[in-house]
Amino acid sequence: MSAADNAADAAAPAGLALFRQGLRPFFLLCAISAIVTIVLWVAALHGAGLPEGPLPGARWHGHEMLAGFIGAALSGFLLTAIPNWTGCPAYSGAPLALLAALFVAARLVLLPGSPVPAPIAAIVALLPIPALLATVLPAVIQAATPRLFGPPALILAFWAGDVLMLGDAAGWWDGTFARGALLSLDVALALVGLIGGRIIPAFTRSALKKAGQEVEPHPLPGVDTAGVAALVTVALVDLVAPGGIVAGLVSAVAAALALLRLSRWWGLRTLDQPILWVLHLAYLMVPVALAVKASCLLADAGWAANWLHLQGIGAVGLMILAVMPRATMGHTGYPLVAPRLTVAAWVLLPISALLRVFGPILVPGTSAYAAAGALWILAFGLFLAAHGPMLLRPRADGKPG
Repeated sequence: MSAADNAADAAAPAGLALFRQGLRPFFLLCAISAIVTIVLWVAALHGAGLPEGPLPGARWHGHEMLAGFIGAALSGFLLTAIPNWTGCPAYSGAPLALLAALFVAARLVLLPGSPVPAPIAAIVALLPIPALLATVLPAVIQAATPRLFGPPALILAFWAGDVLMLGDAAGWWDGTFARGALLSLDVALALVGLIGGRIIPAFTRSALKKAGQEVEPHPLPGVDTAGVAALVTVALVDLVAPGGIVAGLVSAVAAALALLRLSRWWGLRTLDQPILWVLHLAYLMVPVALAVKASCLLADAGWAANWLHLQGIGAVGLMILAVMPRATMGHTGYPLVAPRLTVAAWVLLPISALLRVFGPILVPGTSAYAAAGALWILAFGLFLAAHGPMLLRPRADGKPG
């Protein structure tokens, strides 16, 4: 870490501040979920096996990467963003602890080896998102600003994918697990498009102006709205007609619009600022993942068959890992300068994505999976090492929160 980080660490007040604001418990749970899920899954792939639980091993892995890893990140983001957007008090104390407890309970009842019957486990595991939305919606409704309803609405759609997954597992209906998983992943990508499209140009513009650089706007009326609409359309088409020509065409259009949006955000000027270039790199993975998906669906390209993991690890996973450190430092009183451990994590995760997607073509067996998993585990381990203490301790600047 830098000298400034070390000084801030030395000056940080002692004590535990885990439930003082929403990002604290949920960003920790996000990283822990990311590590535990992949450790168990890679071990299973290499012969360790997973004990029987409410979900078969492969389904548990897919579900927990969505509802566990991504769900925790979305919860931490929403609980932190809503007070900023609406001016309501930060979510803290017992209500926040209850939300975190519901999330942990959801993970435990689905864990391999859990004796909880699938229907009961499904009910418990579906509770966290409705509880989250019930917590934040009063402030959103009181603010009466239509655009603030976008993220909660998409998170509700993300939860609908979970309902399809766990409803299938519980026997409430049949054959919806795969579509539910794809819906949740597509909605997560749409959230990257919606929220990334707001914060990336804003953060970049602010940093470049602070550095004394001229920033000229690149107006293209309607392209931002069209880009988000295209990502939502990808989710809808994948829900009703996945894997076909229409899904491929829609993905290709969405890829082109995402790349057009990104080209207007001055990304090449951020190469000397890791905390900025990682946001641009994460957003670049959106059109890359969609283009690879389109190649698979339209041209039956064998090399593109693992596009799903490029979307999950490369686009959604890297954006989560890009935003969590920045939000953590900003909301715990630390300077917005990425520690070396964090920069290393930002380098490792795209490599993990490429290994998971293209490695199996080059290396037979499970070696590519193990290597990709190891880099993923290391990346989120580095996040915990660099930012876990920040999330646990009171703010370094002595302010509340």
